[in-house]
Amino acid sequence: MQVPLLRLQCGVNSYDWGKVGSESAAAKYAATTAPSDFSIESDKPYAELWMGTHPSLPSKDLETQRTLLDMFQDNQALMSPEVSERYGGKLPFLFKVLSIRKALSIQAHPNKKLAESLHARDSKNYPDDNHKPEMTIAITPFEGLCGFRPLAEIVHFLKAVAPLRGLVGNQTATEFENTVRGSENTKDPEQTKKNKAALRTLFTSLMESFPGDIEAASQELVAAAQSSPETFASLVNAPDTNPTNAAELASIIVRLNEQFPNDVGLFVFFFLNFVRLEPGEAMFLKADDIHAYISGDIIECMASSDNVVRAGFTPKFKDVDTLTEMLTYSYAPIDEQKLEPTDYPYVVLNASAYSSASDSLLYDPPIEEFSVVKTALRRTGAKATFDPLTGPSILICTGGTGKISVGHKTEEVKEGYVFFVGANAECIVENTGIGPDEENVFTTFKAFCDLTGKEDSAKDN
Repeated sequence: MQVPLLRLQCGVNSYDWGKVGSESAAAKYAATTAPSDFSIESDKPYAELWMGTHPSLPSKDLETQRTLLDMFQDNQALMSPEVSERYGGKLPFLFKVLSIRKALSIQAHPNKKLAESLHARDSKNYPDDNHKPEMTIAITPFEGLCGFRPLAEIVHFLKAVAPLRGLVGNQTATEFENTVRGSENTKDPEQTKKNKAALRTLFTSLMESFPGDIEAASQELVAAAQSSPETFASLVNAPDTNPTNAAELASIIVRLNEQFPNDVGLFVFFFLNFVRLEPGEAMFLKADDIHAYISGDIIECMASSDNVVRAGFTPKFKDVDTLTEMLTYSYAPIDEQKLEPTDYPYVVLNASAYSSASDSLLYDPPIEEFSVVKTALRRTGAKATFDPLTGPSILICTGGTGKISVGHKTEEVKEGYVFFVGANAECIVENTGIGPDEENVFTTFKAFCDLTGKEDSAKDN
């Protein structure tokens, strides 16, 4: 029986929005996982490190160079029979590191039913028939857009940003304002339904604007941001919007226009929550949730799919009709999109770990395909022993040095190293670094699938 601990070689995708050369964490980690097969080009953008079995960029066992998927087919126990049967012998999640230099597209990911339909209709642009709920955990400070803003904020921007109102049309803007007035925060199901319908009409009007109108409006918008940043968008009189500082909002608009001149995404910004995440903070995106990432390095975990419906901030294929039809048009403050971690209950920390305030935190979205545990061991000798899981795991180190043990097999761990841990195996990680405590944090992220307790509560996100 093969010991279920494999060091993985993982590939990196080069997209224009990625950080360049060695500034990219995704590139540095890829170089670490493939020490002889990959070298970083100083002028090339590197966007995403992929860890998993997805056929677009499958991970390999470093020692044998066999893909994980190939190894699963030979040894179902690595996945567990239950997980293998449910997900067709494939890893149910795709684990990533993203390094974001410039905005990546205004987008959403389809639910299962829509994914099947899109894949059948256009397999080139929609290569998977699976849904793609995803979770983002910041490694460095992160900026992004996530979900529709509270309606009061959208109403404010319709009144305060003339080129926005011009694009959607005054009549459409007025009808929206009249529909939601006094019921922006209603709990009444019927009024909420009317609010969502009005938001859909308003947003669709924006997304169907003529390119020439978008260009003219963009130039007017950017000119206002550059000439009057301190009063831009009248944020002094705004509701509790994000960002709250007019000059900050103006600078973001100017920056985004430099990246994607005259793009409709400049105006989508006024519809969506702007979010900042500090390292360790997270957000969860259900299928059909609109979002965009602007800057930072993040850990990302998702159902195993590469389906993206794009409509702005991208040179790639755009599908505006599908995007505007698929969205839920739910609206809420950004805090409701964030995912708060909790202490992970199935780990034992040794005395050194406890005395150094080490921790193991669980990020647990309401789906069955994946959860993620972040473990920070803050002193030499600090150790975390994870109980066996009924499904597979992938672990990546994002800082410090240590070792990982499964059964009788022990491997050293450095920043960027990636490991697969098989089902039903106890896993131990230990900080072996030497240095002052505050500089000696051994940090790992472990994505896993454990169907226990999730099968009945999971939803089709």
